[in-house]
Amino acid sequence: MENQPKLMINMTRDEVKKSLDEFPVVILPLGATEQHGHHLPLGVDIYLSEYFSKEVAKATGALVAPTLPFGYSWVWRDIPGTISLQQDLVEAVIKDVAHSVSRYGGKMLVLINGHDSNNSSMKYAVRELEDELDMPVIYLFYPRLSEIIKEVCESPTWNGMIHACEFETSLMLHVNETLVDMDKSIKEYPETPDLYGASTISLGDLSKSGVFGDSTLATKDKGKKMAEIFTDKMIKLVNEGYKEFVIRQ
Repeated sequence: MENQPKLMINMTRDEVKKSLDEFPVVILPLGATEQHGHHLPLGVDIYLSEYFSKEVAKATGALVAPTLPFGYSWVWRDIPGTISLQQDLVEAVIKDVAHSVSRYGGKMLVLINGHDSNNSSMKYAVRELEDELDMPVIYLFYPRLSEIIKEVCESPTWNGMIHACEFETSLMLHVNETLVDMDKSIKEYPETPDLYGASTISLGDLSKSGVFGDSTLATKDKGKKMAEIFTDKMIKLVNEGYKEFVIRQ
C-alpha cells in the first residue's frame, strides 16, 4: 500500500506528537486565491503547493500543516474571487507558524510555495526566524524552474513569469485535470510597457485573459514529467536539510 501523507488537520494531538517523535519535520504549503485565466480555477497555487507537500511528506514522513490559502495577490485585486493579504502579513503568518511548530517539538519547518509573489515573504520571514529560533526553516519554490521549463515546455515565458501558462496548466492537468477547461485555454503575451516594474502598472492592467504565455500547449504528460522532477528534487533538499541542520547539531 502506498504511503499516505500525514495531514495535521486530520490528526489528533497524540498522533501529531508520535509523528514528531519519529521525524520532527513539518511542511507548510503556501498558496493563493486568485485568477488564473478562464480555463483554470482560482486555487491553482493551493492545489499545486498541496500536491508537492503531500508527495514530499509521503517520501520523508514529515507532517503537512493546513495550507495557507491566501497570498499577496495585489495585481489581481479587482478581479472577482481574488483574496489578497498584505505582503508583511504573509511574512508574519509564516513566522507565527514557525514559532508554534518549534514550541512543541518541531526541529525543522519546510515551506513549499505555489505562488510566486509569496517568495519575498518567505525569504524575509526565514531571515528573521534565523535570529529568533534554533529551528531551521527551508523554503522551496519549483527547484530548477527555468531549466525545467526550457527542457519540457515548448513555449517561452512572459518576462520569466509563470501564470496560467503552459507550465501551470500542464501541472494542473497532472494534479487535477477535472478542474482544467482546455477549450478555454489561450495564448497571450501582453505588451510590456517601459514603466512595468518601475511603477504601479500591474499584471491585471496588461492582460485581457489573465494568461501570460501559451496555455494551449499544455499537456498532462508534460505536467507529470515536471512534477516528478520537482518532487524528486524537493525530497532530496528536505532530506539534505534535515541531515545538515538537525542531525549534525
